[in-house]
Formats: sequence, C-alpha cells, structure tokens
Amino acid sequence: MRGADEGKTERARHLRAALTDAEGTLWYRLRARRLNGHKFVRQEPIGPYTVDFICREARLIIEVDGGQHADSASDAVRDRWLTDCNYRMLRFWNNDVSRNLAGVLEIIVTALAESPPHPDR
Repeated sequence: MRGADEGKTERARHLRAALTDAEGTLWYRLRARRLNGHKFVRQEPIGPYTVDFICREARLIIEVDGGQHADSASDAVRDRWLTDCNYRMLRFWNNDVSRNLAGVLEIIVTALAESPPHPDR
C-alpha cells in the first residue's frame, strides 16, 4: 500500500473485512470500474488517516458515516488535512446510501465529471 506502515495496513485490512451495510451497498456499485469506468479502492490509508473509498485518478474521497460522526471536530481536522493534500471529499450518511442510492451515485458521477485531469496524463 505505497509506503503505509504495517499498523495502518493491518487496520485497513480489518476495515475492508468489516464494511457496514451502507458501505457494502456503495462498494458494490463502485468496485471493478462499474461507475463510468472509474477505479475506486476501499479503506485506503492516506497519511495518518484511512478513507472509506477513493478514486485516486480523480483525487476524490467518499466517506460513508453513521451517527458517530455527527459534528465531529476530528472529522473537520481530517477533512482539512485531506483537502490540503488536494483531495476532494464527499460525505454521505449511511441512511442516504440505503434510502437514496441513485441520488448518491448521481452526486458522485457529477463530482467525477468535475475532476481536473490527473497531472500524470
């Protein structure tokens, strides 16, 4: 995992094995380039954090949260750090994914379309 230390790698492995229902539902639609050919990976360590889903090419991170993240100051610090590293963030509640998957996917597709080209291309 590109320079991640062993502790972060182990944590990411554990999180990949323990997806919530909402994360599993969204992952089914994102995996294997199913969403307009974009490659996503899940539970990826980035710096000191592990993100739920990332499309590296578009520098787009998607987080799916339950109630434990409501108004979290640590989430704000984390989001600011990732934004400072030129990642864009989308955050959805578990019930958004469960009740309105089509709307969530539409927001993701729109964000992907707004992505600047990757600097290596």
